[in-house]
Amino acid sequence: MTLRLTVRRDDWMRHVSDMSLQFGELVPVVKGNGYGFSRQVLVHHAIGMSRQIAVGTVYEATDVPSTHDAVVLTPIVTPHSPIPTNAILSVGSGAHVDALVASGFSGRVLIKLRSSMMRFGATHDEIPGLTKKVRDAGFEHVGWSIHPPLPQDHLDHAPEVGATISQLPDSLPIYVSHLATHSLAQLRSAHPGRKIVMRSGTHLWLGDKSMVELSADVLDVHESVSGSAGYRLNPLPEGDSIVVIGAGTAHGVNVVGNEQSPFHFQRRRLTLLEAPHMHSSMVVVPRDEVAPRVGDFVDVQQPMTRVTVDTINWV
Repeated sequence: MTLRLTVRRDDWMRHVSDMSLQFGELVPVVKGNGYGFSRQVLVHHAIGMSRQIAVGTVYEATDVPSTHDAVVLTPIVTPHSPIPTNAILSVGSGAHVDALVASGFSGRVLIKLRSSMMRFGATHDEIPGLTKKVRDAGFEHVGWSIHPPLPQDHLDHAPEVGATISQLPDSLPIYVSHLATHSLAQLRSAHPGRKIVMRSGTHLWLGDKSMVELSADVLDVHESVSGSAGYRLNPLPEGDSIVVIGAGTAHGVNVVGNEQSPFHFQRRRLTLLEAPHMHSSMVVVPRDEVAPRVGDFVDVQQPMTRVTVDTINWV
């Protein structure tokens, strides 16, 4: 049972290096499942790009070595202890500050600003009060952070970010994300007195999906079966084959799109007998089509931000 990620090493390393140069002032993001690579693998690459590495939660901050700062993107809302001393935490409301005070925290924070995405973050009117609350709590305010929505219709949200920057009361650094490199350059040119730091994960690690490939091995093949099979004994056309694939929901592998199978063999989509289960999935191959054999690998169509692979094959 193996879900395998194959990576063209030289192409991937070249892409990551090129993106790092294009972004300039960069904080690489290493969070969640590590974009399919695992956080441990990506931290190894990120430490050479910046003295700061962004992580999703305070629980992930321990992945970052003490030689580097861990920029925690998600605020804490309940008391948490201990908090790594190299962590820079995010606050977007008074409740976030209160939770850090209750945790005994006394370190550095970024103030998160609300964007049109309408996730957590302070509005323009809330900035003065939140800034004062941060100061009164004894925290060191080291910058601002904004997360705009994803680009739409080939346009990003640089004007929104630019308008937000213009309203800020000081010249502390601002951390931004999801901007095209040309828009980032224009934004920096328009605000020469401001340090604008690009925060990137998906574009940095997965910008060119042709460099990576997911696949899973075939555990068993039952030829020319009939009747029913699977957890729920789904009916089978007579003479078809059942192929058992070594990947399932434990890997984060599930149906895609409109309940379609994520598995492909010889450039055709394999039909699921039923939805994937923990460590295996069952597909049906019609009698007039070539079925994969035990030990073969089939392609897996799945978002890289969702999967946990068993092995990485660098080629």
